[in-house]
Amino acid sequence: MKRLGLDVGSTTVKALLDDGSGAVLWQDYQRHDTKQAEKVLEFLQRVEAECGFAPGVDRILITGSGAGLIAPLLGAKFVQEVVAVSAAVEKLHPEVNFVSEIGGEDMKTLFFSPSGDGKSKQVFMQSACSGGTGTFIEKTARKLKVAPDELAQMGYTGLDLHKISSKCGIFAETDANTLVKSGVPVPEIIASLFEAVVYQNLATLTKGNVPTPHVLLLGGPNLFFKGLQEAWRHHLAKLWNERRVALPEGSSPESLILVPSEALYYACIGCIEIGRTEPATVGIYSGTERLRWWISEGQHEQKAREGAKGLTASAAELERFMQNYGQTQRGVPSAAAAASLTEQTVILGCDFGSTTAKAVVLSQSGEVLASCYVPSNGNPIEDAKGLMRQVRAAGFERIGALGLTGYGKDLLKDIVGSDMAVVETVAHATAALHYIPDADVICDVGGTDVKIMLLRQGTVADFRLNSQCSSGNGAFLQGVAERYRIPLEDYAQNAFQARSIPALAMGCGVFLQSDIVNQQRKGWAREEIMAALAAVLPLNVWVYAGQIQNLAAVGRKFVLQGGTHRNLAVVKAQVDFIHAKVPTADVVVHPYSGEAGAIGAALCALDWFKGGQQTRFRGYDLIESLEYKATTNEDTVCHWCPVNCRRTFIDVQIPGAAGRPWSKVPVEAGWERVISGNTCPKGLLEDVKEMKVVKDQLEEARRAYPNIAELVREGAFKRAKEELVPASAD
Repeated sequence: MKRLGLDVGSTTVKALLDDGSGAVLWQDYQRHDTKQAEKVLEFLQRVEAECGFAPGVDRILITGSGAGLIAPLLGAKFVQEVVAVSAAVEKLHPEVNFVSEIGGEDMKTLFFSPSGDGKSKQVFMQSACSGGTGTFIEKTARKLKVAPDELAQMGYTGLDLHKISSKCGIFAETDANTLVKSGVPVPEIIASLFEAVVYQNLATLTKGNVPTPHVLLLGGPNLFFKGLQEAWRHHLAKLWNERRVALPEGSSPESLILVPSEALYYACIGCIEIGRTEPATVGIYSGTERLRWWISEGQHEQKAREGAKGLTASAAELERFMQNYGQTQRGVPSAAAAASLTEQTVILGCDFGSTTAKAVVLSQSGEVLASCYVPSNGNPIEDAKGLMRQVRAAGFERIGALGLTGYGKDLLKDIVGSDMAVVETVAHATAALHYIPDADVICDVGGTDVKIMLLRQGTVADFRLNSQCSSGNGAFLQGVAERYRIPLEDYAQNAFQARSIPALAMGCGVFLQSDIVNQQRKGWAREEIMAALAAVLPLNVWVYAGQIQNLAAVGRKFVLQGGTHRNLAVVKAQVDFIHAKVPTADVVVHPYSGEAGAIGAALCALDWFKGGQQTRFRGYDLIESLEYKATTNEDTVCHWCPVNCRRTFIDVQIPGAAGRPWSKVPVEAGWERVISGNTCPKGLLEDVKEMKVVKDQLEEARRAYPNIAELVREGAFKRAKEELVPASAD
């Protein structure tokens, strides 16, 4: 009698078949892309055909986050996953006292302690937050453009580490963004990510207990990521030394930390082991007939009862929407296609965003001549080089003015010679009002932030900004699409196929991620989940991030811009939400929604250019030849306040720069320093000496340009001098 152990996890399905005596006949591990039942059916068909696994004869035991739904359909014995893993560990590694299993979207730690004739178990589990899980690592690596094979080989030992939040996947993403924009090398960010994962396990999931040898590391991330194993070995050895944990004589700490080659299959092995102790009639495989029914009919009936309607109720509704919004984006000439326009002096605007860097070329009349973009490579200087290469290749040699905006503007403004460093809200408002001058509200949804600008008489009267949470932004949608292996440009096409969608919770991206996992367990397909994400985005944008409860009070004409609004599924959800709150609203998509920030920066630079001033643009050759080095260590830590930000000093070689020979991290003349990684303006100054210089400059400026209002205020409330003289004795 054969026994099949099946582990239906949040991201993968694992299966292992033994012949009844312990010999493995078949095993496999594959991602299910939210189609848990379909992948289980595929595995069962293969194991029936290849190994003769037979209904009514052989046994099946199933565990994992998706097992509760699937087990009854197969006649399988359901095994709680902690019980399954414990059974495998006790059989294969009786010497182990601590187990860490990191899965796709959960983590477990198990402590084994001697108790009587056996061992007692303490289990701590995290499944409500993605922080510290495999998805957490992969999502951040995707953002850094690190391929899976490269990620698996990246190390930890010997690299400088930086602070990355270990408790929350969203905060960790924000920290990684900050490090990227600070020019920190990608290997150091990945090593810091491994550090955060181990710290999350040891600080949160041990609950004050000390992991003692032997230690067993299980799950895909622990098996596949070399750097994560190195981080575990470093921290456990350090912990054992600090706590004076006695090690077996002659054993090194590294030898007491085990990563078995079958680390993926321990839950499956545990299921089979539990099957040995159960009566032979338990878990008899009933075949795939009921599972097939569930896939073809049952899940759809349940979705119809529990879910909401899709983004469109009918083909006619979708057609009407596409007629109104399907062609709202104007085609921007690529830089290469604008060769005939290159003789004139042009204005260049660049937007260095969190996920992409964009450049737009304007004529002196404000017409968009060309645009180009590069995916953010995690280094603003390299992004700038990539953009300038494309603009130059198109033949635009005469740059009259350069405007910058986005996350990278402050770092790059002196390096590339910007004439205008424009705050993002100003840039986006300028771009919107240039094309839609009667706008009341501008909603810009970018890669990692949301900006809502409320206008009165053509000026920004108020704004809302959310850059600390991924809820409602484009990167979250992109991350989900990538996880489902769907190109971002096909997002809307897939989402519009959903006839019904699950209800997802508004709010924190971590809880939203957890909600997605729960819906996957119920059988919701990826296109339905993607449609649901688009549907909940307006709630996150307007209510959660924008804190706007009454849309009707903020205006009638709404402008949608930002790269996320290139996704028509998002536009459909936004239009429906706004019309539900403001039936008479006029919702307009910016004609250049993805390039709005760059256009705004260019328009501001155009105004500056019309003043007749000479551009500071350093030229293509100098930018292309820029050499730089980044330093992050104890000497770069900011000590202006107790936060002690770990800053990065980026030194760029620029002719004529004064250098900083007096610094703790000195650089000679010909190098200019840019400081990043600080959380307040004080962090832009290295130390007290530089602070004194800046204060002297401020005092000089104050004397040269006195504050008239301050002088009037002092004069108005100053008592006359003679009133202060005591009265004469006479």
